[in-house]
Amino acid sequence: MIDAANEPDKLLDACRELSASRVIQTHGHWDHVQAVEEVRSAGIPVAVSPQDAPMLPSYDSFVEDGDVLEVGEWRVRVIATPGHTPGSLCFYVEGTPLLFTGDTLFPGGPGNTSFPGGDFHTIVRSINDRIVSAFDDDTIILPGHGENSTIGQERWWLEPMIADSY
Repeated sequence: MIDAANEPDKLLDACRELSASRVIQTHGHWDHVQAVEEVRSAGIPVAVSPQDAPMLPSYDSFVEDGDVLEVGEWRVRVIATPGHTPGSLCFYVEGTPLLFTGDTLFPGGPGNTSFPGGDFHTIVRSINDRIVSAFDDDTIILPGHGENSTIGQERWWLEPMIADSY
């Protein structure tokens, strides 16, 4: 499961139904970690980037850039995308067009960088170097909040913002 955000009873039901064996956190902001304690108490370990670990109430292990996680028949690659937080992560399901972007990339803009540890220029570099340059236009972005989109649908604002930031 990605992010133990809230509603622990629903998350735990989903974990049991899907036989989830671990939670991987996109980042450590409060709205993505409210169910961490309940999930861990149910015996499901929580993994987070080392940079964001201090933001969680507790955790079990680290995931870092380049790690590949086996999830059933899928391989999920961990991509460091700092900027929203120092340890923000995205998760790409290899062999599919699916990219879970957490709060790094949303339809219409990057994630908020006004919180402590956020940095606008860093998130723009992450979006350019780790997402736009690495994936094609058909890649589906699945953000931490709101609607899905594709890199191609977001290119209208991505390219000018990136050009202005370098």
